[in-house]
Amino acid sequence: MSSVELGKPVPDFEAQATGNQTIRLSDFRGKNLVLYFYPKDNTPGCTTEGQDFRDRMDAFAELNTDILGASRDGLRAHENFRAKHDFPFHLISDKDETLCKLFDVIKLKKLYGKEYLGIDRSTFLIDGDGLLRNVWRSVKVKGHADEVLEAAKTL
Repeated sequence: MSSVELGKPVPDFEAQATGNQTIRLSDFRGKNLVLYFYPKDNTPGCTTEGQDFRDRMDAFAELNTDILGASRDGLRAHENFRAKHDFPFHLISDKDETLCKLFDVIKLKKLYGKEYLGIDRSTFLIDGDGLLRNVWRSVKVKGHADEVLEAAKTL
């Protein structure tokens, strides 16, 4: 499976998400979609990022834009994370890394001198026709949700 390309259609995908549902990209046709990948539930940066998107949910909704978060955490962890922080959007569990590979977000990382493969915090803005319109990689959390919101205004 090749990875996504800016300006090209994103292949339809299917993934398990909170709310006991199977999500498909095709479910969002006619709406814009923010798909953000984050390393791990209940860690400081990931919590802040989710809260920032949550706090701007109404502004995104006014722009006909939905939000989905995705990580390799399981559904139980996602359900707890979502409930604890009142996220109004769903979280995708990508334990087998199918979606991570499609969006090419698995990168070699270092922590305390050890190398491991992990999710590189990344966000993708997909328009209502399924075209990839914006990509942010190696995201810094502060101000990111506002930047994505500004980009959504141009669609």
